Amino acid sequence: MMKKVIIISLLLSLMVIIAGCSSAPKVDNTITNGEKITVYKDKNCGCCGNYVAGLTREGFDVEVINAENMNTIKSKYNVPLSMQSCHTAVIGDYFIEGHIPYEAVIKLLTERPDIDGIAMPGMPSGSPGMPGAKLAPFEIYAVTDGEMSPYMTI
Repeated sequence: MMKKVIIISLLLSLMVIIAGCSSAPKVDNTITNGEKITVYKDKNCGCCGNYVAGLTREGFDVEVINAENMNTIKSKYNVPLSMQSCHTAVIGDYFIEGHIPYEAVIKLLTERPDIDGIAMPGMPSGSPGMPGAKLAPFEIYAVTDGEMSPYMTI
């Protein structure tokens, strides 16, 4: 009887572990495979490197440019001051500002809305590339001509 209890406990523990792993959204790599993305970042930024590593794992073809002046990049793409973060990525005609979850990038590439880009202000704990636990839902905004509107919540 004791063996059965131990086996059942182990199986339940394994199910919890598997469920925890599978609950994370999975990115469709057929969309990211070979999609070119350029990430402009400060050469001294470690979290940007972590974000780039995640993009690479998701199948993007990533080019990293250590920018001398990030303000120039943000101005070029008309990223609102309130939406700015530590790095700016460009994919096709879109900018991706900050530690945007990869699922939001996939949604952008799948739907191809008539916007300039997406942004998530700040550097939220637990977002891709950032340490710590996720403390609140990630609010991502669509940006068109410098104006923001809700895009998605993850």
